[in-house]
Amino acid sequence: MPRKASIQKLSNELLKDILDHIEADPERSLSIDRRAYLSVESFRLPSPPLPSQAQDIGNFRLACRRFAELGIPHQFTRIATRFSRAGLQRLEKIASRPNLAKHTKKFSYLIPFFYVEGRERVGELLHHANGDLQTLDASFFERKAEAQRSIVRSGEDLRVLKKAMMAFRSLQHVQILRLQDEADRSLLDYLHENGGSASRLVDLKWTPACTHALKTVGEALADARSPFSRFSGPMMNPQSVLALKKGIPQTLSVLSERLTCLELHFDDPIDLNAKMKDMSPLFKLIFASARNMQAVHIGFPSRQPLDLDIEEIFHNTHWEKLRAFGVQAWRLSAEEIINLARRHSKTLRGLRLRDVQLKDGSMWKDVLAMLRAEMELLDWVSLRRIDYSSHFDEVWGDSMEVPDYPPGGASDSDEEDDFHAHVDLEDDVFQSEDEYSDGDSDERSNADTDHGPDANELALSPDTPASLPFCTCSRSSYPATADDLGDNGRFVVYQQRKLWEKWVIGRCPEHT
Repeated sequence: MPRKASIQKLSNELLKDILDHIEADPERSLSIDRRAYLSVESFRLPSPPLPSQAQDIGNFRLACRRFAELGIPHQFTRIATRFSRAGLQRLEKIASRPNLAKHTKKFSYLIPFFYVEGRERVGELLHHANGDLQTLDASFFERKAEAQRSIVRSGEDLRVLKKAMMAFRSLQHVQILRLQDEADRSLLDYLHENGGSASRLVDLKWTPACTHALKTVGEALADARSPFSRFSGPMMNPQSVLALKKGIPQTLSVLSERLTCLELHFDDPIDLNAKMKDMSPLFKLIFASARNMQAVHIGFPSRQPLDLDIEEIFHNTHWEKLRAFGVQAWRLSAEEIINLARRHSKTLRGLRLRDVQLKDGSMWKDVLAMLRAEMELLDWVSLRRIDYSSHFDEVWGDSMEVPDYPPGGASDSDEEDDFHAHVDLEDDVFQSEDEYSDGDSDERSNADTDHGPDANELALSPDTPASLPFCTCSRSSYPATADDLGDNGRFVVYQQRKLWEKWVIGRCPEHT
């Protein structure tokens, strides 16, 4: 009789392939300087596996010791920890097991809004809410507020973070994210809508939460001499970052020396120019120390672009290894953009100028002409929602929000920008929301857009590399010079900026 086949007789390589079909290989490496890398969407927490996937991996690991070892990377390469008793307990258990902790390459810290002490009377608020919050359970919020106070006062979070950072000897990427569940979101929406009367009973603040997270994570990383080299903060608060300098000034420059990638997006529009100017010396310290920087993104709220000289933040820094650079929501002159790009013309392969508004007296055609003529290695440029400052004020001056789509209904996506892997680094799959929240799914994302699955892969080379010859179709519509780009110096429409992106790197606008 023929012998029965057994899965245990399969090689480890085949078993890993099987696991990859359940959940993509968490250790597969991808590039840092793909176009989507500097998108603020690239800050998102990796989407948790579907319940069936997690259960399948768990069941596989329960079969035998060999399978248990093979499945570890699929569960522990990326660790996401909530600021809660249960989250910290789980993190400590992982850190206590070297066979698990050695696989961790990315650590995401999920931080909720902090309750203002003395204003956590959720029960009273719900009683006076006239049924608007009838689905909420006051005891849930009261337990959460008590747990926050207990963790901070006891220093339990710092103790566990230090233990974890010491154990994660393969750590590459640290990420701090703002956490909201549906109950939090309902409560925050109610507080926003009802103003002072409600906030006298309950008040939730992001600034103290962000400050505490930065201080504790920074201290833990420095204490452990962590090998991490990449930091992401998509919802940073300027006051919190300034507090980091005051809290751990001796370690800030040490941590900065390790950085190769820095992604910061500031989401507080109140007195933004003054706050960022106050942070100028801090940025000078960080960027002067981060000599090995390969990718940088600094962004601000689209609804309120920063109005500050770009060198107040970057201080004429020249990074010899810089490959990808991005800014978002900034009022700049053409000269400022040209000077910064020119400093890195020998190395830069990707440039993102999202929501950049050119000041009076500047023209986009001057920026584009320089990029096309002088940027030797540029593979992609993103000009999403660029405009002129005066036109931006005319259209959005009285608005609190700037939508992701332009006036007129055209989708302002980068759906035609599909790039393939070129240089290996790290694999991340990200969500499509500004904050991590339970129940969110990538299924709502549009494929092949800045917000979709394709935007979440960190590959480098475009389908049509800049090194390929220009199209020889001899179409008369192809702009020969920057003067033929149709720049009127007053406003930019979607169709223009898409053509400009292709023109800069030598793609034919008709056939790409």
